[in-house]
Amino acid sequence: MNDGSIDCVTLRLSATLLLVGQALYIMVTLLHPDGDANNHSAVFAEYATSGIWAAVHLGQFLSMAILLAGLLALFVALDIQPARSRWASGFGAVMAVVTLALYGILQAVDGVALKHAVDTWASAPDAEKAARFASAEAVRWLEWGVRGYQNFALGLALLLFGFAIMRTTSLPRPIGCLMGLSGLTCMVQGWVVGAEGFSRMETIAIVLAFALDLVWMIWLVAVAWRKQAMAVELHAR
Repeated sequence: MNDGSIDCVTLRLSATLLLVGQALYIMVTLLHPDGDANNHSAVFAEYATSGIWAAVHLGQFLSMAILLAGLLALFVALDIQPARSRWASGFGAVMAVVTLALYGILQAVDGVALKHAVDTWASAPDAEKAARFASAEAVRWLEWGVRGYQNFALGLALLLFGFAIMRTTSLPRPIGCLMGLSGLTCMVQGWVVGAEGFSRMETIAIVLAFALDLVWMIWLVAVAWRKQAMAVELHAR
């Protein structure tokens, strides 16, 4: 079924995947070991004692994959005629794939390499601790770099999809505006984490992005299900 330039069935799938992926990501992330992430000596000791580290990071990867599948489904749902909008959604889909690839690398660095590095540092004899700590910090700095570029890629994907939505009359323009703001917030995260790591400013940007995401995703779910119900009713007539 099609409502103007929107595939209602695929739109509903997209909206559901986006909201489920984001909600799962937030819930899984709450299980991540807490603490001052830029205080490496303290936080590495906390990481070394974590028994659910691998499960949490796998959960984050799967949640992100669901969310990004929602963006790809949104690309399919949008059948936009203006060339600029079509290019925007197309490049947005490409950036969603790039984001997933970068996030997989990020979780390999953070979820696997960093855990081995901090475990080795924690159990090393005193004579080796300084060298092992330096190795763990190097992995951490690599994590900063990968996360920064993953945030930039995700932010660009959201900006492009937001622009595409604002160019169609089939969806409320404010949804596109909120997606764009969320994308800008992700890009701020990318800049901050590259410059100063997991600082308080980066945490504020994360919370703001989560809040914006939940607003536009819930709104999109409501619109998608309403359009689907209207399409079914129209077809029944």
